[in-house]
Amino acid sequence: MNGLRSLKQWSACLALCVTLVLTSGCASIVSNAASNFADNLSAAILNQNDPQTVRDGAPAYLLLLDSLVEGSPDDPKILAAAAGMYASYGAVFANEPERERRLTDRAHSYGFKAMCVSFQPACNWPSMSYEDYIDSLSDLSGKHADVAYAYGLSSLVYIRSHSDDFNALARLPHAEALLLRYLEIGDGENEASVYVYLGILATIRPPALGGEPEKGRAAFERAIELTDGRDLSAKVEFARGYARLLYERELHDELLTEVLAADPNMNGYILTNVMAQQDATELLASADDYF
Repeated sequence: MNGLRSLKQWSACLALCVTLVLTSGCASIVSNAASNFADNLSAAILNQNDPQTVRDGAPAYLLLLDSLVEGSPDDPKILAAAAGMYASYGAVFANEPERERRLTDRAHSYGFKAMCVSFQPACNWPSMSYEDYIDSLSDLSGKHADVAYAYGLSSLVYIRSHSDDFNALARLPHAEALLLRYLEIGDGENEASVYVYLGILATIRPPALGGEPEKGRAAFERAIELTDGRDLSAKVEFARGYARLLYERELHDELLTEVLAADPNMNGYILTNVMAQQDATELLASADDYF
């Protein structure tokens, strides 16, 4: 209902703006309505217990966000909303590597533009030395938190879907530093998710290639603690990223068994929990071959 109500609000605002010939004041209303729409849609999706419904329905909303970007190409709120939706859909629902790369490419592009528009030094991040990049992060403040989170998420899924690309992997420390900075300037709403992302970043490579599995373990455990175990995806990523990386079969099976025994119907986590249980079933079924 919240998502439907937001869609009606957005449609009404759009009609009003056409009437007013897109005055600057109404452009601000569109931006806020689009941002609210994306937030409410995200909440509705997270409480959906049928992943196939989301898989089938979400592309229409991706196109809607594309249209909003077309109308307001320099609005950081709209760009960040589009980055977040494309990143989430590409990482979770893309059913083939090439499609995942296309979707996460778009997420990363939207995320970077949102960051550049709202924080001018970010425009030069791709060409900066790592030291200068780290220095620039100190100027980020709370007003940049939402955009930084969207860009951090889009960077993570981009790197993960391009893990065979050395240039993409070289951006891992940058993504990690941005997420750590977000923890300092954010309001705590996405703190648990950020720790899951940090765990993934730390375990995406084996130790011989620069991976830091113990740092990843600490991040996964912190995410589980922050949600009181309600977010089952943290345990699945812990098993997939850390336990499999280090061939710790006992920990792997313990985590996944806990996921399957849990009640997935936790407000704000229903979709991810249902999918986590599906992943846990598959990981356990393949464990004998893997280990």
